[in-house]
Amino acid sequence: MIDLFSLVPLSELAAFLAAGIVLNLTPGADVLFATASGIAGGPRVGAVAGLGVGLGGLFHVGLAALGVSALIAAHPGALFALKWAGAGYLLVLAVKSWRAAGEAGIGKGEAALGSALWKGFVTNALNPKVALFVLAFLPQFTDPARGPVWQQILVLGALFTCTGTLITASYGALAGMAGRALGARMGALNKVAALMFGGLAARLVWE
Repeated sequence: MIDLFSLVPLSELAAFLAAGIVLNLTPGADVLFATASGIAGGPRVGAVAGLGVGLGGLFHVGLAALGVSALIAAHPGALFALKWAGAGYLLVLAVKSWRAAGEAGIGKGEAALGSALWKGFVTNALNPKVALFVLAFLPQFTDPARGPVWQQILVLGALFTCTGTLITASYGALAGMAGRALGARMGALNKVAALMFGGLAARLVWE
């Protein structure tokens, strides 16, 4: 059985959860899809779309755990290089988030429960940007001295996915109740995302 606090100390876990929640609150493609689905099909459809997105996120977490573990086993210095590459990618995300309008529309979502769940999963699972983000974000909170990195990534990834699914599903449900009003006012959160991405990149560089 995995001992959570031996793999990730409480202080590190708190920092991770805080960063993850802020990032999940910002309107990326997953939030916009759930929001648009909620606008198109109502609260239940929006929530189910968020669940589909979360299942797609778990797919990427599993791939990241396997891939990072294999990479570190073959090249012990790979985690250092991965963190620097992650810093660069997070800076790119910061710029894109700052410039994004963050508006959701009916045409970008699904109006039926089954299609919202499936499209949410497939869209997230097949999105290479999600894979890159997972590889950029999760490894910076790992440390080989605390135990197997793949276990740390699985634990952190599961927590990140759970909070992300709840938040994304909530966006979808609220959009179903509030209609276009919520989708039209999400641009400001992109600014928060940009600052958070930039801060995470700086954390990687200066650690």
